[in-house]
Amino acid sequence: MRIVHVESGRHLYGGARQVGYLIAGLDRRGVENVLVCPPQHALAEDRPRVERHEVPMHGDFDLGMVQRLRRAFTELEPDVVHVHSRRGADLFAGLACRSMGRAALLTRRVDNPEPRAYARFKYRPYRLVVAISRAVRDELCGPGGIDPARVPTVASAVDTAAFRPDLSARERVLRAFGLGDDAFIIGICAQLIARKGHELFLRCLPEIVRSRRNVRVLCFGRGPLRTRLQRLAAELDLAPHVQFPGFRDDIAALLPGLDLLVHPARREGLGVAVLEAMAAEVPVVATAVGGIVDAVTDGHEGLLVPWGDAARLAGAVARMIDDAAARKRMGAAGRIRAERDFSIARMTERYLQLYRDVC
Repeated sequence: MRIVHVESGRHLYGGARQVGYLIAGLDRRGVENVLVCPPQHALAEDRPRVERHEVPMHGDFDLGMVQRLRRAFTELEPDVVHVHSRRGADLFAGLACRSMGRAALLTRRVDNPEPRAYARFKYRPYRLVVAISRAVRDELCGPGGIDPARVPTVASAVDTAAFRPDLSARERVLRAFGLGDDAFIIGICAQLIARKGHELFLRCLPEIVRSRRNVRVLCFGRGPLRTRLQRLAAELDLAPHVQFPGFRDDIAALLPGLDLLVHPARREGLGVAVLEAMAAEVPVVATAVGGIVDAVTDGHEGLLVPWGDAARLAGAVARMIDDAAARKRMGAAGRIRAERDFSIARMTERYLQLYRDVC
């Protein structure tokens, strides 16, 4: 079987990383994979051995993408085209496949609403539209949406071999960021964009550090809000407590050194950072939104709070700081859940069955 994967995002964020996991899993099962992506895509560098076909992709208004993708699919002759991203690829790859009679499926990773008429038009060429969580599926299949029979659910995966407990990681984090031995280290691993909720957490942080001066927060990731968030941290007198290290390609080696992951997102398809923390036995405090509730059971792998409730968020974080036994118990439960429900092998098997179905 020959699968062409279309990924238009340029950076190795959560969605692109999932494509890499799937290609690796399929390769182990003897499936032939080709990555269709823009030039100099970070995923191509991350998976240098995968065959790739570079196609310029310039976003939602790049009408020429249809013809460029048609040429690529004609040359590559796939059994199935699997489209993984938005930015025009979801619309234009579907149109290209429909005009050629190619079997195609699309994975949708976000739960934000779309105009119903446009969504029905955009998804019509795909035999299946795969949701990564119940929240994404509910959005796709809501009133006036897609036929639920066309919307299977396949959860994202985490590489539990790369993201795993590591007792040496704490010392690594302390050295890398100049932290004291007594630091309580909180991480946020997310793009610096509004829907990830950094501002909400920063605004409740002064209450937390008032009586817990050893708390240190590392905001991993990049994005357009970096300067604004740094300014807010300074205004709230949080400079001694908060760092913005940016995107780190060694996050798997650093994550097990955290004491807690906070994920205060307003919307989330599933939350790859949450899965990675669970795999590393790091307990989680997150908002009960989107697909996060598919990954975290409140009180088991972590604590969930309603979005926008700063008092509840602060209280949950404070509770985790003060209760080492709960952190240990929830961290261990998270590792078990990640290995059982979110493995690369499990995700690969589900997609293999879907490929057979659409063929």
